[in-house]
Amino acid sequence: MHSRTDIDTPAKSTGAVIPLARSPLLLLALVLGVLAVLLSFTIPQPIGPMFWDHYLYLDAANRIRDGQIPSVDFFTPVGALGYYLFAALQGIFPNGQPLLLASWCLLLVSGPLIALVVTDVQKRSTAVAYAILLPFLVFSVLPFNTGDFYPYPGSDGFGIYNRQVCQLLYVLAAALVHVRDRRLLVATVAGAMAALFFVKITGAVAGTLMCLMAFAAGRLPFRSAIMAGLVVIAILASVELARGGVSAYLADILALLSVNDGSLLPRLLQAASLNAGLLIPAGLLCLVLLGTQLAPFAQSLRQLGKGPSMAALCRSFDQPFFWLAAFVLAGIVFESQNTGSQAFIFLLPLLFKLAIDEVAAAKTRPVAVAVAVLALAAALPPATAVVQKSTRAWIGAVNNVPLESRNLKTMGAVNVRPILALRAERLRILYATERPAFDAFAKTGELPSFLLYSDFDFQTGWLMNVDEAIDALTAYEASSGVRFRTIFNVDFTNPFPWLMDRSAPLHVAIGADPFRAIPPPDENVRAALDAVDVALVPTCPVTNVNQTLLSLYLPSLETAHSRITLTSCYDAFVRNSLKPAANTGG
Repeated sequence: MHSRTDIDTPAKSTGAVIPLARSPLLLLALVLGVLAVLLSFTIPQPIGPMFWDHYLYLDAANRIRDGQIPSVDFFTPVGALGYYLFAALQGIFPNGQPLLLASWCLLLVSGPLIALVVTDVQKRSTAVAYAILLPFLVFSVLPFNTGDFYPYPGSDGFGIYNRQVCQLLYVLAAALVHVRDRRLLVATVAGAMAALFFVKITGAVAGTLMCLMAFAAGRLPFRSAIMAGLVVIAILASVELARGGVSAYLADILALLSVNDGSLLPRLLQAASLNAGLLIPAGLLCLVLLGTQLAPFAQSLRQLGKGPSMAALCRSFDQPFFWLAAFVLAGIVFESQNTGSQAFIFLLPLLFKLAIDEVAAAKTRPVAVAVAVLALAAALPPATAVVQKSTRAWIGAVNNVPLESRNLKTMGAVNVRPILALRAERLRILYATERPAFDAFAKTGELPSFLLYSDFDFQTGWLMNVDEAIDALTAYEASSGVRFRTIFNVDFTNPFPWLMDRSAPLHVAIGADPFRAIPPPDENVRAALDAVDVALVPTCPVTNVNQTLLSLYLPSLETAHSRITLTSCYDAFVRNSLKPAANTGG
């Protein structure tokens, strides 16, 4: 962007060495140190909507420790980087609460990358470096989405990989807008783009759009772009040669596309409508910037017409309107594929620079006020949403009661409102005793509640059922003299192998949503299920989702297994060679 007033260059501090006590890097190190201390303890979290989504990380990490490779040995809905980072952090902090581990593990990558950005920016302005770092820390430390999916306050245990993508896009945006050192720019762009690819492919698509804008404006020079691209290609090639992870990951993405064959336009409109509170002021700011930049833009086009040159071409594109429009487009493209995210937080580094530059350069006071107000209106919604949700959840948890459990390890470090804990217990009894009613719901293709998986009582009862099922499995093994080495759960998530120190079957997908995330079982999946020792089927309540999922796997289970009633809320397919005794566990 052309900057009539360069906010990054105070007269005195260019090139000066920043004292450690004033450096934003010290704040970054202190925050990371505090998080490490917090992960050394098991800090219970208030249960929240779709809370079980983060249990996928427990399943994936357990598989990784067993030697399984994501995408190669089992189907994943997103890239493997988050799972590997979670496994690494869990190895260092075995007592860490899983939701916090999953939310903070990306800092192993994003922390060093934002440090590169701060290192460059603080040479010119410590204030600007802090302005870049502080929002990054807020969004990285507070594990909450910007959108609301349930009226009661609770932890956002879902959309974690979407939040991680947004945090990486924040680092990428800060580098593209603020970093001047070419070596640091190449390192940050390459690291962020490689991480985006291995967290979620749509994040890499959004990041590419942002990089193309920076390249067109001359902010990412041709040589730097080539070098960053080569580094990314080298990283991808290394992963592919070592484990075949890239080609397997792309195959999983193609399989997901075959399952999700809906039109893109409704998703784009949905992403825009869900974030209208931010996009409306951002769109108005685009119009204001367009109006103020028409004359300079026309002049750059006239210069381009006199004779083509790279400098003239870059000046034509290096306009605030184009920057903001390109970043907004990248955000809408990414958010069109999401449920839960920290949407558009990567606009903040750009909005900060636009506001300072354009306010200082405004020819009239109304234009300056309009730019400042609209930039602030676009920047505040994500920050206020995350801070408000975290405050509500953690302050409201003061009166919560802990979930009592025997077998849930750190996964059971949750608390819930007393009235919802009582409701969960009552509903578990109703689900078991009035099963024909819930069978009827499933047959008609309806859930007992439209927000069933967001209901806190469902998530609480689900954990109670898992705890009880492990008791029954242990009792069954003791009475039958067997040991279930491989355990499968015909449900969205399968924490049983990790909870019982066993193994999950190869090839079977994690994040089992039969309507949008599970391709039809192939020969490898069928063989793995045929050989599994025990497959669990939740029945409290029976749902159309689980019935659909079971129908995919039933042909592979019914020949070599016998179905028994394990508990009032779980059936089990026990492999025939393990000599099942009917209802031993129940």
